[in-house]
Amino acid sequence: MSVQSSDAQQTKTNAEQEIINLSKKKWDWMADKNVDSLNVLFDDKAMFIHMGGTWGKAQEITTIKSGGIWYKKAEVYSVVVNMFGNTAILLNDIDLVAGVGGNEVTNPFMVTEVYIKENGKWKMGSLTFSHLMRPVKMK
Repeated sequence: MSVQSSDAQQTKTNAEQEIINLSKKKWDWMADKNVDSLNVLFDDKAMFIHMGGTWGKAQEITTIKSGGIWYKKAEVYSVVVNMFGNTAILLNDIDLVAGVGGNEVTNPFMVTEVYIKENGKWKMGSLTFSHLMRPVKMK
């Protein structure tokens, strides 16, 4: 998976780079169905917004564990991070290969991730998949 800044010349702060690295790990954990790590990352009040519905942490963990949605591969084309105090909003332009209902699908998404830093640890508060009108770039 490739992760790059939307502006290659831009210098990232430590917090921004930390969030970019955490997001990359999250995609890996989702692909590997590593629900133990995801359970720690996702805040108990986290919300997940998909093309087919919106639900909380417990349902997202169950969906990943059961393979209801298998996030097989996220090809990340650009990453933008905006910091607001102890909150980070990350935008990923991706193509996502996923298993959904036994079918493999590839969709272009802008994914919005919201992270909140509490007690020195980042927790995910929201993950939103917005379907893009552009064609899939992945070969």
